[in-house]
Amino acid sequence: MKAIIPLAGAGTKLRPHTYTQPKALIPIAGKTILSVIVEQLLENGIHEFIFVIGYLGDKIQDYINKKYPELKCHFVTQNDRKGTGHAIWLTKDIVNDDEIFIVYGDTICDYDIKAIINSPNSEIGVRRVDDPRSFGVAEIGDDRTVFRLVEKPLIPKSNMALVGVFKIKESQSLYKTLDYCIEHNIGTIDGEYHLTEALQLMIDDGAVFKAFKVNNWFDCGKKETLLETNAILLKGQKNSLTYNYQFPNTVILPPVSIAEGCKIENSIIGPNATIGEHSTINSSIVSNSIIGSFAVLEEVVLKSSIIGSDAFVRGMSQSLNIGDNTDIDFGK
Repeated sequence: MKAIIPLAGAGTKLRPHTYTQPKALIPIAGKTILSVIVEQLLENGIHEFIFVIGYLGDKIQDYINKKYPELKCHFVTQNDRKGTGHAIWLTKDIVNDDEIFIVYGDTICDYDIKAIINSPNSEIGVRRVDDPRSFGVAEIGDDRTVFRLVEKPLIPKSNMALVGVFKIKESQSLYKTLDYCIEHNIGTIDGEYHLTEALQLMIDDGAVFKAFKVNNWFDCGKKETLLETNAILLKGQKNSLTYNYQFPNTVILPPVSIAEGCKIENSIIGPNATIGEHSTINSSIVSNSIIGSFAVLEEVVLKSSIIGSDAFVRGMSQSLNIGDNTDIDFGK
């Protein structure tokens, strides 16, 4: 089985951070979004990966090669962002007849991965949402069989949203369907080919898909929900973390994640704070925030903030959304 992770999106809802950093490499709970996904799959027996890259794709390729040097992986470039269906279609020459496990690059979910991998059926991950109009939606029978998939319906007939996790047994059937969709321009929304349309054509042709409900679906798409996800994941890790941080005149309020090489003094860190490697924090209070690597914070009070790598912030108390390589001095 091969895993496919589409990563070519520009992450516009997380700008300014995604001007210089792929969304999948934004730090969260001591890891990156991408490393959480990869390690979930590795731990459950998937060892071959196909990464569909585009915008800032060289950074993703460098990150994977450095962090997982033994990983069997392939990189496919999606030069034109034509949607998830097009991204999966680009991988057809690598997949051959293998089963595939698709996880969207901004999707972190809590579910029994091994059970889905070992299922005799093709499987589609779903989660109940209040307003499904912004998602792909699955209509499901009593026996978990999916009988209809619709992308962003104006009048949804179901509130079960697709979370972006798919296990496909009939991979060649999927690629034939994607060929047909692209050749005949079927299912395009705003110029993009969505995977849901190809899967629906497979269902119409007799393919059987079962829906499985994920326990949690962590949204990493925009600032507010990214911070919520960071807090949830930190709390989930707190029983396995040991807080032996030794920083002068500093109070640590768990759960937190502080990377190697940080210099912190006269500060209060936490709760729900992620600090990137080699950052320097002096006379500051940081809570419910994500701080990138090599950032410098002096005499600040930060809450509900995201500070990019190599940023410098001095003397203020606000909620910020600051990108990489930013230099801000509010004075004293």
